[in-house]
Amino acid sequence: MRLRGGAATAAMLMSAVTVAAVAGCTDQTAGGLGSGPGSGAGATTGGGAALTAAESLPVKGRAPKTGYERDRFGTAWADTDSNGCDTRDDILKRDLKEVRFTGGACKVSYGVLESDPYSGQDVTYRRGASKVDIDHVVALSDAWQKGAKYWDASKRIALANDPLNLLAVDASTNRSKGDGDTATWLPPNKAYRCTYVAAQVAVKKKYGLWVTAAEKSAMEKVLSSCPGQKLPTGGNPTKAPERFHAG
Repeated sequence: MRLRGGAATAAMLMSAVTVAAVAGCTDQTAGGLGSGPGSGAGATTGGGAALTAAESLPVKGRAPKTGYERDRFGTAWADTDSNGCDTRDDILKRDLKEVRFTGGACKVSYGVLESDPYSGQDVTYRRGASKVDIDHVVALSDAWQKGAKYWDASKRIALANDPLNLLAVDASTNRSKGDGDTATWLPPNKAYRCTYVAAQVAVKKKYGLWVTAAEKSAMEKVLSSCPGQKLPTGGNPTKAPERFHAG
């Protein structure tokens, strides 16, 4: 944006921008943060440096995995943003190119993942024989062991379906990740590592998850190589609508 009209006008505009930025950073549970396609891990970034956010994450030991089940985070791909499409298709629509649908404008039947974030390769998606996964950037099992086991179901359902925590990726590369955190797994595509770690930091900060000492050290190591890396923002509210339930 170009500012015109003198120093006084510029000062007023800069003040307004600052107020808006602060509001956008602090209101993490309001619907105004954005939801659905375009507001996830690949969205336009802002809200502060990722390295600074990583340094602020609380450090604790990994809790036992005891009690973890996928259904503790609700039915897979619940339509928590109430747009009529399930979460998986929302992310496919957001992240794929050349998208085609079957039976309306929700079910993605075809698309191309151009330059997959994890492998750097182009991957073709075909419904029913997919080579594309929707990855939880912060794995649900990892979240369970770092705070989510103590949440109510509504917050766990929100995390599992938050576009900020979801990314379309090459399935074969994703399977090597498991429930790893930054200390145990990074994308083979080195060019994407800063963006990937910043996304994990953003999700953990938004939801109040902790990190292990090794994880925090690994995050800081990656982000120190890109100190200007911004922190992704957006996604859905941290509380799912009351109609959704988890096991």
